[in-house]
Amino acid sequence: MLIEAFAERLRAGWSQGCAEHGARLPVLFTAHSVPQRTIAEGDPYEVQTRETAALVAARVPEVGPWRFAFQSQGMSGGEWLGPTVEDTITDLCDAGHAGVFVQPIGFVCDHVEILFDIDILFRDYAAERGMKLFRAESLNDSPLFVRAVADLARERLDAFPADCKAAVSTEKIS
Repeated sequence: MLIEAFAERLRAGWSQGCAEHGARLPVLFTAHSVPQRTIAEGDPYEVQTRETAALVAARVPEVGPWRFAFQSQGMSGGEWLGPTVEDTITDLCDAGHAGVFVQPIGFVCDHVEILFDIDILFRDYAAERGMKLFRAESLNDSPLFVRAVADLARERLDAFPADCKAAVSTEKIS
């Protein structure tokens, strides 16, 4: 259901963005970057985020070819996963695109990496290159997303032994 929730937001936002822009927009999927050392240590994050993007794109084939970039790189030492959103926007501009549609699949709700990094920094970065940036609406209160979270919670709760469930249901939160 998570993939379908992202696809629903991509389909609606991309169609509207293309109509406003008056042309097909290239799609740029993003996820939060992590230090490359975490991947070298065996973390499957990079593979999983790229796979998520591919699954979402497959549900909305009308978007055509798409790109993937990492955002919000930290300042700690060492290299972080790339390419960056900024480098990818520059590449799209150099390829002649006057707009880009960003679908952040590494985030499920509005917060600083969406509202500031994408909606302000990346939008300004694109504008400085003569491009317009559009973004998919975050999942926030998407019925498909809420249902997926609820189903997961129920599934995990059902896996608890009966005596643990009884203890949890009788606890009072103060």
